[in-house]
Amino acid sequence: MPFFRFLSLFTVLALEAFFASQDARAQEHHATLHAHHKALAPAGIMGDHMHGAGEFMLSYGYMHMDMDGNRDGTNNLSATTIATTVPNRFFGMAGQPATLRVVPERMTMDMHMLGAMYAPTDNVTLMLMARYLEKEMDHTTFAGGAGTTVLGHFTTRSEGLGDTQATALVRLWDHGTQHLHAHLGLSLPTGSITETATVLTPMNMRPRMRMPYAMQLGTGTFDFLPGLTYTAAHGPWHWGAQYAGEVRLENENDEGYAWGDKHSLALWSGYQWAPWIGTTARLTGTTQDKIDGIDPNIVAPIQTADPDNYGGQTLTFSLGTTLTGQSGALKGHQLAFEATAPVYRHVNGPQLETDWAVTVGWRHAF
Repeated sequence: MPFFRFLSLFTVLALEAFFASQDARAQEHHATLHAHHKALAPAGIMGDHMHGAGEFMLSYGYMHMDMDGNRDGTNNLSATTIATTVPNRFFGMAGQPATLRVVPERMTMDMHMLGAMYAPTDNVTLMLMARYLEKEMDHTTFAGGAGTTVLGHFTTRSEGLGDTQATALVRLWDHGTQHLHAHLGLSLPTGSITETATVLTPMNMRPRMRMPYAMQLGTGTFDFLPGLTYTAAHGPWHWGAQYAGEVRLENENDEGYAWGDKHSLALWSGYQWAPWIGTTARLTGTTQDKIDGIDPNIVAPIQTADPDNYGGQTLTFSLGTTLTGQSGALKGHQLAFEATAPVYRHVNGPQLETDWAVTVGWRHAF
């Protein structure tokens, strides 16, 4: 990976030169950092702020996501249309019909996020994030190799530790109430990619099989997490922008595939109505490539078993509020809420579509 070695070397040299020129302003920057994390970004934004030297912050976040119905590109698809017209990638293999006879109808995901931040210096804040996932998907199975007769329904579930993220936030620039920092992160493949479940086949059998990619708990690869965050404030207003990426550092995991690279750009603005309450609005655009490669143990007449039916482009809008304790035992504790809904979706192949998501987060610095 010569590109990433060059990028790492260039980043280190550039930052060393920058920090050398900033030593005279260390005291000013320390004070500025303390001011920045008082008006935090929306609950769904990670790594939005830095801390002063010696500071810690603990956080807990919970996100619920609900997906209902299917689409291909920007068009909605009914379960019957999928079962009778969408080709099965595995047709020709033993027991595989010509079209997708098993259709996912709804999926929910609950994610618990436990985070810790520590700043060894004013210039660098270290962040560690562990995730615990609960996924559930409802399916409809159509009888035999053709027709619209519904054979039955079944639900699959997976639960466990997801991938773990370790990130360094590196200060690049501070000027009054404006701030810019970089994210240099690594995602560790701690989530399982071999989860199984009992399914209902079109031939009315109930084997236990490896679940498709969407129901696995991790990526199975080491991933580079680049990012860049800008924040600013003026009076009761504050705003920001963040680029966040997921770039796979391996061509495939132990099961023979790698998730597509993912890039997102978020823009937000907030208003602090009083010291204890503020509100935010956020617009986020995301693009992700298809899965590269294939797990030979994931073979089924269902859209989620096809690596080409992953990724696409989405635009979402979010509204949130943040409550900050002002006195007593709650002083400095923050509780944030954010609700998200899609504005635009263009997906690669037939996929379940996300209808809404809600995020709740607690954080406390000391």
